[in-house]
Amino acid sequence: MTARRAVPALAATQASPTALYRTATALLISALVILGTVLGTMQARAQSAPPATFADLVDQVGDAVVNITTSAIVAGRQGPGPMVPEGSPLEDFFNDFLDRQNPERGPRRSQALGSGFVISEDGYIVTNNHVIEGADEILIEFREGFTLQAELVGTDPNTDIALLKVEADGPLPFVSFGDSEAMRVGDWVMAMGNPLGQGFSVSVGIVSAAGRALSGTYDDYIQTDAAINRGNSGGPLFNMAGEVIGVNTAILSPTGGSIGIGFAMSSDVVTNVVAQLREFGETRRGWLGVRIQDVTPDIAEGLGLDAARGALVTDVPEGPARDGGIEVGDVILSFDGDDIADTRELVRIVGESAEGQTIRVLVFRDGETQTLRVTLGRRETAEGLAATTPDGRVVPPQPAEVLGLTLTPLTDETRQQLGVPGTTTGLVIEAVDPASDAASKGLVAGDVITEVAQQPVADVAAFQERVQTAIDNGQKSILLLIRRGGNPRFVALSLED
Repeated sequence: MTARRAVPALAATQASPTALYRTATALLISALVILGTVLGTMQARAQSAPPATFADLVDQVGDAVVNITTSAIVAGRQGPGPMVPEGSPLEDFFNDFLDRQNPERGPRRSQALGSGFVISEDGYIVTNNHVIEGADEILIEFREGFTLQAELVGTDPNTDIALLKVEADGPLPFVSFGDSEAMRVGDWVMAMGNPLGQGFSVSVGIVSAAGRALSGTYDDYIQTDAAINRGNSGGPLFNMAGEVIGVNTAILSPTGGSIGIGFAMSSDVVTNVVAQLREFGETRRGWLGVRIQDVTPDIAEGLGLDAARGALVTDVPEGPARDGGIEVGDVILSFDGDDIADTRELVRIVGESAEGQTIRVLVFRDGETQTLRVTLGRRETAEGLAATTPDGRVVPPQPAEVLGLTLTPLTDETRQQLGVPGTTTGLVIEAVDPASDAASKGLVAGDVITEVAQQPVADVAAFQERVQTAIDNGQKSILLLIRRGGNPRFVALSLED
């Protein structure tokens, strides 16, 4: 009886071959998933942990890093000239005599040092623009001990990047760019270069911060505590895979030496610049043709925008944006599918776009969004034309005081001095009453007022007329559009005493 009862129970625990196969497959898949997770965790820890040595990485990439020596003729110190009439046959004689007595008086050859790195086996080299700027001779010293003369392919002062080319007998060792966006604060990095002219040197540290802006329009710096000194400029900042994720460019230091605050232009910016320099010998950035300012919480609330985001359009001169239907007061929320957080992001994205490209631009206008299509121009062409085509009008200065501001009409001379070459009309602030609302709003001498009550203004009389009209209409404030160094922003001045 006992045996008979056991048989059915035993039979109930037996599985078919198909069921066993499914179970085994499930267990195998689970094991593989667990193994993959463990390996991934181990790999992540290995990447974040300090390596036992950086020597293998140095051997991997070191031969592609170069020292750069430049020389140029610079003007000497000016001293008293010879006491002979200009153009006299004795003039050259006296000049030669004075130059021999005081060598610094005449032109002399100056040398500078920097770093760079080879990005292709046929000899293209990346460095900083300030390393080679003004040089009439550029020599490249390789780690292996030989030296080659370089030719300048092109430069981009906006990002401080330059591209050089050398001719070698054979293929050169080179390094590749990595993804700077993938770098995290705390990741290990290695800098290589020629600090203080001491030759090939290596320093290591971590990414201290990302997305730093210093003073340029297209800034996107990686901050690092790896030691960077004079002479490191133009050298590479490597990740642990031996990829260039930045070009060492500047340091922050009260002493002039490294205190652990160095900046490298991110590879995501550099690769685009280098590609254009290599193809065209110059940059060809996209140009939208708008003046913009950040959207503050107050402005967002006033416009009915759900959050302080995007770029507020303050001016639309003749150009691609006006042709595409963008208007003053629009908030650009998206450009070519990329959300726009602020003005800096819009400038960067537009600059990375190609001229002639037609882009979808999402704007917020009158409480609604709409999509416009804009064909981009070229920024370099637009800036060049703006710098050489003033409107030519000569308006005699007529200083007058309005709302605590001493104003005079904009002229060709002040237009260039104040850095607003594309502004055709406006009023220059010559002085600000310290007790005025204008002073409390941050207006200073040198600011240019281009609009009053959202209308262009060319003379003081027009300003005074609009102020009086606003007072007559019971307004408590009047809106001004000012430009400082070419950058526009709106300011509301109180009309109440």
